[in-house]
Amino acid sequence: QVRLVESGGGSVEAGGSLTLSCKASGYSAGAASAYCLGWFRQAPGKDREGVAAVDNNGMTKYADSVKGRFTAVQDRTKDTLYLQMNSLKPEDTAMYFCAGVRCALLDYGLGTAAADRFAYWGQGTQVSVSS
Repeated sequence: QVRLVESGGGSVEAGGSLTLSCKASGYSAGAASAYCLGWFRQAPGKDREGVAAVDNNGMTKYADSVKGRFTAVQDRTKDTLYLQMNSLKPEDTAMYFCAGVRCALLDYGLGTAAADRFAYWGQGTQVSVSS
């Protein structure tokens, strides 16, 4: 059973920074390389939104709303995905979820229905940005 555990959320003022971490475990033998990790977020009353994901070549996809401010990096030796968030805005306030997907499905991007393609989900970590 794949398990994803997020950490690093918190409260910051606008313009501040936070780094989220997602530790993956429980892959069956040899399966880890077939899966990629990404970040989603969900604000109250809104749909879950894809934020960033890293494919198995280390290439990263980002939502337009976070490009230039957020950086996702995966350390496959530690089965850990990081999300460095800079220049945070109040509209970044949300619950942030780590999620796992078969890497081939990342070709479809992080847009509409992306969340449906991710098979594994963490419990989430709250990020709150005050103005």
